[in-house]
Amino acid sequence: MSQDVPDPELRAALHRAADMIADYLQDVGQYPVLPRVSPGEVDALLSGAPPLEGESLNAILDDYARIIEPNITHWNHPGFLGYFSITGSGPGIVGEALSAALNVNAMLWRTSPAATELEERVCDWLRQMLGLPELFRGHINDTASISTMLALAAARHSQSDLRIRDLGLAGRADIPELVVYTSDQAHSSCDKAAMTLGLGLEHVRRIESDRDFRMSFESLVEAIDSDRRAGRRPIAVVATAGTTSTTSVDPIDRIAELCRREGIWLHVDAAYAGSAAICPELRKEFAGWEQADSIVFNPHKWLFTPIDCSVLLMRDVDALRSAFSLVPEYLKTDEEGVTNLMDLGVQLGRRFRALKLWMVIRAFGVEGLQARIREHCRMARDLASTIESDPDFEVVAPVPFSVVCFRWRAGNSPVEQDSQNEALLNEINAQGPVLLSSTSLEGRDTLHLAIGNLKTTEQHIQDAWKLIRSAADRLSAAQPG
Repeated sequence: MSQDVPDPELRAALHRAADMIADYLQDVGQYPVLPRVSPGEVDALLSGAPPLEGESLNAILDDYARIIEPNITHWNHPGFLGYFSITGSGPGIVGEALSAALNVNAMLWRTSPAATELEERVCDWLRQMLGLPELFRGHINDTASISTMLALAAARHSQSDLRIRDLGLAGRADIPELVVYTSDQAHSSCDKAAMTLGLGLEHVRRIESDRDFRMSFESLVEAIDSDRRAGRRPIAVVATAGTTSTTSVDPIDRIAELCRREGIWLHVDAAYAGSAAICPELRKEFAGWEQADSIVFNPHKWLFTPIDCSVLLMRDVDALRSAFSLVPEYLKTDEEGVTNLMDLGVQLGRRFRALKLWMVIRAFGVEGLQARIREHCRMARDLASTIESDPDFEVVAPVPFSVVCFRWRAGNSPVEQDSQNEALLNEINAQGPVLLSSTSLEGRDTLHLAIGNLKTTEQHIQDAWKLIRSAADRLSAAQPG
């Protein structure tokens, strides 16, 4: 009996899978973005027990085509305009497949020299593309939530007099309350990091934002001063460059100066918008981030790399290493001057994520990536202008990048308007060609349209607006009176 699938069957399955992938990427726009499936329907198509005997890869691929592909929400669809629209590009998919075949664990330099050194090199490419100083060093995690947690762990560890790495937090009366600051528009990963690191949700200060949904600098200063007077210790500020709801950018330059003066760690969450900084004319939006202690951005959001791929850039990588490095006997090696990626976080096992990112950058080139990001931003600006010209709709947030937040003016009160916008979102998404998401701004329901897929064209955006406009007309016509 063969220990693995026989080579001829494997080759045939890989060739078929390659064709299926290429066909899917070519034809994905023919699917409705949201599958027309109810909860439990996919489960009903799956066997309730595992097979006792092996099945052919051909039969398994048949079931993939029948059960899985039609019943997925199609994030690679050109009409996927919700959340942060993403693309698993062709070069990235090829890199993902090759990484799976290599199946390496890049925990030590020795366990995968090429994976380690490619990760360091490709992160430095990104640093150069973003216009950041040479002292920044990067490594790759799965998501920005983990990258932010690691950065805040380093910030906590930087309070060296507290010896938290060795003594922990539990039961210690000698430790002041440690406080993290971020805006009321910041991602929930800040809160989850505080929960995980033992800081507690009550020690995350959500600073109010201004009319453009940017952190209020004056309110931040007041919060830090208030906590210091109360005997608490501010340890980190998380400034957002591209908030989840509106993609607004906090005043990083002023915050950086404050953090430097106060001796507070500055982490910049640029998970979505950071990719835009590869365009020199957009880099002004990020003024001051070069002074940060840590920066996170996700190539899997807007740099066309298949999920998951989050880059954490550190001003002083030794700050991270000293927080996490722990080398048991069975992992000790005698190489000198090498990076062991396991020292830079909680994970021991590490996927070879750099390979797909390297292939994406090489396949498109810096200029090709810039051109695509510029086009997405242009389409968003044009759409915002179209919406603003319609008296029944309003744009409710600035459009610095490729996300448009807008609202239908239907209804005679805020409550009625929120209800109508919710109904409009459901009507749009039920049609099939596009998917939008929603958010809440100043307590009001708001539609959120994100442009970021490589296959999304001007025609897709025009068609999406026609669908939005016609859905609003249908709902208006259905109203009594």
